[in-house]
Amino acid sequence: MNDRIKKLYSLLEDEALDVLFITLPKLVYYFTGFYSDPHERFMALICAKGEDPMLMVPVLDYEKAVRSTSLTRIVSHQDTDNPYEVLKRHLGNGISRMGIQAEHMNVKRYLALKEATGAAEIVQLDDRIADFRVIKSDQEIASIRRAIQCIEEAVRDTVQLVKPGVTEVELVAELEYRMKRLGAEGPSFDTMVLTGEKTGLPHGIPGTDAVREGEFLLIDAGVFMEGYASDLTRTFAVGEVSPRHKEIYETVLQANRSMIEAVRPGVPFGSLDHAARSVIESKGYGEYFITRAGHGFGLEIHEYPSIHGGNTDLVRQGMVFTAEPGIYMSGLGGVRIEDNVYVTQAGAEVLTTYPKELTVIGV
Repeated sequence: MNDRIKKLYSLLEDEALDVLFITLPKLVYYFTGFYSDPHERFMALICAKGEDPMLMVPVLDYEKAVRSTSLTRIVSHQDTDNPYEVLKRHLGNGISRMGIQAEHMNVKRYLALKEATGAAEIVQLDDRIADFRVIKSDQEIASIRRAIQCIEEAVRDTVQLVKPGVTEVELVAELEYRMKRLGAEGPSFDTMVLTGEKTGLPHGIPGTDAVREGEFLLIDAGVFMEGYASDLTRTFAVGEVSPRHKEIYETVLQANRSMIEAVRPGVPFGSLDHAARSVIESKGYGEYFITRAGHGFGLEIHEYPSIHGGNTDLVRQGMVFTAEPGIYMSGLGGVRIEDNVYVTQAGAEVLTTYPKELTVIGV
């Protein structure tokens, strides 16, 4: 039994549970080393009191599971089976308290698990499990570094293709092609390439809009490498942009740097948001900073913590999160500059290395 699964058994004891289920595929991987997307099929790591951990997978994943994990108790189910009946046969009776990941549990699965176990009490374990994962190991940081190197190289190569007339979706296709060529498992989220006024949309959707000279081009992209994510945003000038564009850019750049300088163990996350927001507000653009200042990431692209003004939780050494203040102005466009930050004893180590100064491209 590995150290991570031992933590689950400690959690089982702390919460007086009879059984707990890990159902999020990324977390099954975190605890077992086995990853698969089962789609609608049931898959779970199951820790029951007094029993060895059990991995339950669809039969089409059985051989892969055997090769991927050191767990010896692996159970499979066919598409013609009712997986909850299979589960019930392996669990036995006497279950009264069950632990689940509520954020990953739809109502249908919740009811099926409740019936299969006979549990009268359900305990949500999301916060406790998130706390297991928030401090990254040296191995995890190494994987994140490789994911960052991959996306930075892919962006660097793709930017060379930018010219007036090329469309957002064409640049998305080029960027994702390069990710895969560089060894990425795939994008860590929907790749975002936005031009012109659309850069003022924090979650804009790339389309057939063409790059035009005198406007911003925003690229927000990341990859999964060895299961771990990266998340990089840079905003570029396509040719010469207006003084207002430049002022907005320099304001966001200063906010980004101010936020990173504020990072150190023991300070509340809200103070990091404040460090970025106060810069933007001092320049008169406070109403256009409509997002939080950052978020944690690792096996998932969005993990604890959420870095916003109301978060009083404290920064801890070993955490990894983004620093991504922005200004988003309808009719003009926007700027986001996003770095990936690792918290050390001394403060912040910025893992991203892509230049942040305003860069002119496409001419």
